[in-house]
Amino acid sequence: MTDALADPHYRPYEPAGPDDGPRDIVILGSTGSIGTQAIDVVLRNPDRFRVVAVSAAGGRVALLADQAHQLNVHTVAVADESAVPALRAALSERYGSRPQPRLLAGPQAATEAAGLECHSVLNGITGSIGLRPTLAALAAGRVLILANKESLIVGGPLVKALAKPGQVVPVDSEHSALFQAMAGGSRSEIRKLVVTASGGPFRGRTRAELAGVTVEQALAHPTWDMGPVVTINSATLVNKGLEVIEAHLLFDVPFDRIEVVVHPQSYIHSMVEFTDGSTLAQASPPDMRMPIALGLGWPRRVPDAAPGVDWTKAATWEFFPLDNDAFPSVALARHVGSLGGTAPAVFNAANEECVEAFRTGRLPFTGIVDTVARVVEEHGTPASGTRLTVEDVLEAETWARARAGELAQASEAAGV
Repeated sequence: MTDALADPHYRPYEPAGPDDGPRDIVILGSTGSIGTQAIDVVLRNPDRFRVVAVSAAGGRVALLADQAHQLNVHTVAVADESAVPALRAALSERYGSRPQPRLLAGPQAATEAAGLECHSVLNGITGSIGLRPTLAALAAGRVLILANKESLIVGGPLVKALAKPGQVVPVDSEHSALFQAMAGGSRSEIRKLVVTASGGPFRGRTRAELAGVTVEQALAHPTWDMGPVVTINSATLVNKGLEVIEAHLLFDVPFDRIEVVVHPQSYIHSMVEFTDGSTLAQASPPDMRMPIALGLGWPRRVPDAAPGVDWTKAATWEFFPLDNDAFPSVALARHVGSLGGTAPAVFNAANEECVEAFRTGRLPFTGIVDTVARVVEEHGTPASGTRLTVEDVLEAETWARARAGELAQASEAAGV
């Protein structure tokens, strides 16, 4: 555990140059759940933060233009080039005769934005398309506030080769909690990491009871308000499997020392057990603004980033073991993470394809993880992590998406 990307025991990484006044921040995925909550934190703390650029896919042009105008950014990036005319019109409406921000458009727009001059880059993009922006931010020497877990999972060796100790600050509530709790002891005293899971909307159901789950039911998360892909990943617990891989990569803790426990109330976000038997837990109400604010301001906390626990009210916090039979995704993720190389990229890409197949009625709910497992098995021995390239990752993802699509189509044809 000597080359951790995120380690509170290291002196926090600081980009070259002065850090006087508000920190300049680039927000990638600004119109998504993480991005909009980050902007809320920024707007409430103008003395601490200033957003200089925003980036989005292009599906919410009006919101992106509103953000650019409200934050007075100098650059706006949009991945979908077909959205440019509507975006220009929206910006013109808001700016009038005043100068508009520079516009970047196309698949590389977010990557270009990630390399802009700033203190920190918040990567809130969903999916493995966040890999190139992650690498660009690290290569440019920025502090990477990482909410895009997929970029670390699919490109782990690439990210680890670029990142300096302390350069990555995690935003996922679980990894932020681990990051904070780890400060309670030395790295050599850490026995295990305990990652908590809400259990999703289907906690307690057997595998047989999951067979007929509908899309609407899978999207009804009991605790968190997230995008559709992440919400369905939470329902299958694939999201928790991805988080186990992410914890391994961030903190250099072996897989056999990372456990998952179900905690429905989602107040304990994760725990660290030390060698003397003591366990430190990080607790707060389920509100992503707290870990986002910690990422933006690290190593200083942002006052009143989110409400704290109300200790004047009676409450019960429960913990249950994970049902690996009903939810085999975590065990599959451990296997994939141990394989390394391109296997995590295959796992992630196949899952994204299978989630879409479920949403469009081509796969049953239980078919998501079953199909992903088959794609991983067919993938076989992955490319060595030490020789991994971005091209290797992209090629593996392309194959995995195509194969998962074929299997989903066959499932639909067979009426499974």
